[in-house]
Amino acid sequence: MLVYQLAGNSCKFESTGISMLSKPQALLRFYRSFSSNQKWNSNQQPNLVITHPTLLLIESCNSMSQLKQIQANMTRTGLIFHTFPVSRLLSFCALDDSGDIHYARLLFSQISEPNVYIWNTMIRGYVKAELQEMGLCVFGRMVRENIEMDERSYVFALKGCGVLGGFWVGESVHCRIRKVRFDEDLIVRNGLVHFYGQSGRVKDAKKVFDESPVRDVVSWTSLIDGYVRKNMADEALALFRMMSSSGVEPNEVTMIAVFSACAHKGDLMLGKFFHESMEKRGAKCGLNLLNAILDMYIKCGSLPLAKELFEKMEVKDAFSRTTMINGYAKNGEVDLARKCFSDMPHRNVVSWNAMIACYSQNNRPKEALELFHEMERRGLALMETTLVCVLSACAQSGSLDIGRRVHDYYVKQRRIKCSVILVNALIDMYAKCGSIDAAEELFAEMPERDLVSWNSLIVGCASHGFAGRALTLFEQMRTLGFIPDEITFVGVLSACAHAGLVNEGWKYLRAMEMFGLVPAKVHYACMIDLLSRVGQLRDAYELILSMPMEPDTAVWGALLNGCRMHGNVELGKLAGEKLIALDPEDSGIYVLLASLCANKRKWGDVSKLRSMMRIKGIKKNPGRSLIDVERKLHEFVAADESHPRSQAIYKVLNEIVLLSKLEEYQFAVLPVENIFQEPLHSDQVKQGNKDNKPLHIAIYA
Repeated sequence: MLVYQLAGNSCKFESTGISMLSKPQALLRFYRSFSSNQKWNSNQQPNLVITHPTLLLIESCNSMSQLKQIQANMTRTGLIFHTFPVSRLLSFCALDDSGDIHYARLLFSQISEPNVYIWNTMIRGYVKAELQEMGLCVFGRMVRENIEMDERSYVFALKGCGVLGGFWVGESVHCRIRKVRFDEDLIVRNGLVHFYGQSGRVKDAKKVFDESPVRDVVSWTSLIDGYVRKNMADEALALFRMMSSSGVEPNEVTMIAVFSACAHKGDLMLGKFFHESMEKRGAKCGLNLLNAILDMYIKCGSLPLAKELFEKMEVKDAFSRTTMINGYAKNGEVDLARKCFSDMPHRNVVSWNAMIACYSQNNRPKEALELFHEMERRGLALMETTLVCVLSACAQSGSLDIGRRVHDYYVKQRRIKCSVILVNALIDMYAKCGSIDAAEELFAEMPERDLVSWNSLIVGCASHGFAGRALTLFEQMRTLGFIPDEITFVGVLSACAHAGLVNEGWKYLRAMEMFGLVPAKVHYACMIDLLSRVGQLRDAYELILSMPMEPDTAVWGALLNGCRMHGNVELGKLAGEKLIALDPEDSGIYVLLASLCANKRKWGDVSKLRSMMRIKGIKKNPGRSLIDVERKLHEFVAADESHPRSQAIYKVLNEIVLLSKLEEYQFAVLPVENIFQEPLHSDQVKQGNKDNKPLHIAIYA
C-alpha cells in the first residue's frame, strides 16, 4: 500500500518542508468543510492512501480560488517543489469541472522535470476541455523529447484523435504503438478499438478486436458502441449476444450501448426484455443508464412505459426531463411537455430547443417564437438546432420578418456555423413565406446540397405555381445522380396539379416504381387533385376506386373541391358523404358541399347541410391571421375585438377599405396627407370629379 502521510518510515517521499506546517488540526478542519465528491480524483489508485493534511485539502478542493490558497501555502512551505504534490494540483486544474486548463498549462510550464503521469494529465485535460489539438501537441512533445510513455499516454492521445476526427493522426499513433510494441497491451488495444469505432471505421475496430488474444468487458463494449454509432443496431445486438455467451458480464456502459441499439432499431420488445431482466437480477442502474432506458422507450413509441420509469426515478437531470419533453411532443401532449419544461430546476440549451421543437412540431408556432425571443432576452447561446426549429415555426406562421432576421443576424454574420441542414431550413422558410426568389438564391449559392435541399426548392416552386421550374429542377437533380424519394414526387405531382399537366402527372406517378417507391396516399391525393382540377372527375373517381389502400380525407377532399369547381353535384355529394364519415367534426366539409349545392341552386340540400351542422353543434372555424410587431405575435380572427387596440385597428382598416373603393372612380388629385387627416365623404368625391380627370392616389409609408 502506498501511504502518503506527515512523517514516518512508510512515507513514499519525505519533505524537509513538512515540519513547517504549524497547525495541522486547523488544516484538517478546513479540509472537512469542503465537499469531497469530486470527479477529478474519483479514479485515483485504490491502494493510494493520503494522510498529509495539505494534500487532503487538494483532494477535497472544489474551486480555483481554494486551490490557489492551497498552492500559496505549499509555496511558502516548499511542498510545491515535490513532484507528487504538484501533480495533485495539476490534476485538479486539468480534470475537475471547476478547474482551469489554462492555469494547468502555466503550472505545467513551471515543473522542471514532469513525470509521465503529469504529461498524461495534460493530454487528458486538453481532451476533456475539447482542445484536442493542444492535447496532441503535448503528445508530440513527448515523442520529440523521448519521454518514456506508458499505456495511458497512447490511450489519451487516441481519445483526442477520435473526438477531433483526426483519423490520419490516429493511424500515426497506431503505427507508433506497433513500433514500440505497446499493441500487445490490453488497455491500448481497447483504446484502438474505441478510436476506430468512434471514427466510424468499424471494420478496423473489428480487426483490432479479432486480433486481441484477451478481451475484457471494455473490449466488447467499445466495439458494440462503435456499431451503435454507425447505426448498425443488428450487428451491435449480435455482438452483445456473443459477449453474453462468452461469459463476460456487461457493465453499465455496455447496457447503455445496448439500449441505444434497441432505440435505433425501434425494437420495444427487446428493450423491454433487457430492462425487465436487469430488474429481476436486482442490477443497480445509475442515472446515465436510466436515461438510456428512458430514451429507448420514447424512441420506441411507448410513452406510458417512459412515464412509469420517469416517476420511479429518484434522481432526474436535465437529460431525463428533456427526454420526456421529446416524448410528449411526439404524442402531441404539448401542455404536459410545457409543464415538464417549467418544472425543470435547471434548463440547458438542449431543453429549450426541445420545447421550441415541441411547439413547432405540433403546429403552435406562436408559442415557439415566443420561447425563442425569451431565449434571446436571456442571452442563451443558441445552437443550430434552435434556429432550425425557429425557422420551421416561421414557415408555419408566415413570419418572414423573423426568419429574415435569423438569416441576417445569425447566419450571415457567422454567429452560428452554417450547415446544409440550416440552409435547407432557410430555403423551406423563404419558400413557405412567399419569398421564392430568396429561396432560389440561397439554393444557387449552396456549395454542397443534399436531397432535402432539392426537395425543399421543388416543393416550394410547386406551391407557388412554378411548375416548369419545379420539373426542371427534378430533371437536374436526376442528372446529378440524386435518387428521388417520396417527398420529391409529392413536389413533382403537386407541380403538375397546379399547372394542369395530366400526361406528365401520370408519367411521374408510374415512374415511382423505377426508383423502388410505392405510391402512398399523398401521391394519389396529388394525382386526384390534378384530375379534378382539369375536370376529369370520372377518371379521378376511378383512380380512387383502384387505390390499393383506403382513401383518406385528402383524397376525397381533392375530389370534392374539383366537383365544386366544375359543378358536379352528384359526385360531390358522394365525396362529401365519405368525408363526413371520416371526419364528421370538420366544418370545412359542410361549407364546401353547401357551396357546391348553392351554386347549382340546390337549396334543399343547402338547408339540410346547415341543419346537420346545427344538430351536431358544428361551427365554421374562423379564419386566423398573425402579424409580428417588434418580436411580438398578434393573432386575429374575423370580427375580433379582443385586442386592446382593436378600435385603432378597425379605424385604419375602414380607411383602407374606403381607399380601395375609390378605385372605382376617377377624380382630381388629392394630397395624400389629407387622406389621413380627414375622412373622405361621398359628396367630396363627386365634387372632385367635375372635369372627369383621372386621380392617382399614392400612399407613402
